[in-house]
This record gives sequence, structure tokens and C-alpha cells, in this order.
Amino acid sequence: MYIQTPYFIPDASFLDACRNALMSGTKIRLMIPNKPDHMFVYWATYTNAAELVRYGAEVYTYEGGFLHAKTLVIDGEVASIGTTNIDARSFRLNFEISALVYDEVVARSVIDAFNRDLACADRLTIERYETRTKWIRFKESVSRLLSPIL
Repeated sequence: MYIQTPYFIPDASFLDACRNALMSGTKIRLMIPNKPDHMFVYWATYTNAAELVRYGAEVYTYEGGFLHAKTLVIDGEVASIGTTNIDARSFRLNFEISALVYDEVVARSVIDAFNRDLACADRLTIERYETRTKWIRFKESVSRLLSPIL
């Protein structure tokens, strides 16, 4: 699974599904921006992404500006491309739309775009995540509390 999203603030069921997939051997590659447009959203995204790293996901922070891609590819066969972020607001409140495309050629082109973006990305590792300051940990904690409304 390949995911690119500026906001990764999934609800509990989505996060559980990702953890279960990772524990069953599914590979998840997630790319999020490292340049935020909303600070609370950024810190909530970062802490949720780190949660998946703990379960074996490959997480990358895009360093080439603000990443605004909203794509998902599953099994190299199904691609989702649209306006939907991976967050509660997009899932339940905002009028978001995404196209589900069942085509290996389209899915491959989305994966290729993800791989090109890796040239401007850094991998988020547990070691890198654990070096954050107490101030950043505090901001993440507050942001996580606010996640349902972000």
C-alpha cells in the first residue's frame, strides 16, 4: 500500500486496520509533508505516522515543499486519487471526492510518482522520532487530543 497525504489523522478504525495489515505482513509506505500549513494538524499527522513506524511501516517526510498529493494505491491494482485527506474531517464532514481506479497502469503511474517524490524525502525512523524535544512531544500530545476536530 502506498499513501501520500498532507494530513494523516485517521480515526481509530483506520489506524487499527493499518496496524493489523502491517502485523499480517502487508507493506505500507506513507509519505507526509515536513513543511506544515497548520501546526496542530502537522503534529497530529507526525505522531500518527510514527505509530505506524512502530509496526513496520515505511514512513517518509517530504522535504521539497508542502506535499499536497492525496493518493492511495492498494496491491498495485487499485488507485485512489482525489481531494480526500486521511482525516476525520475529510471522511465525515467535508465534501471530498476521490476516484477509485481499478487499473494497473494507473496504479503504476501513481506508484512511480511516489517513488519520484522519494528523491525529496527523508525516512522517519524510530530513532529519529525518539530524538524529538519535550516541547515537540507536548505539541504532539495536545494535537492528538484535538485530532477528532482537526
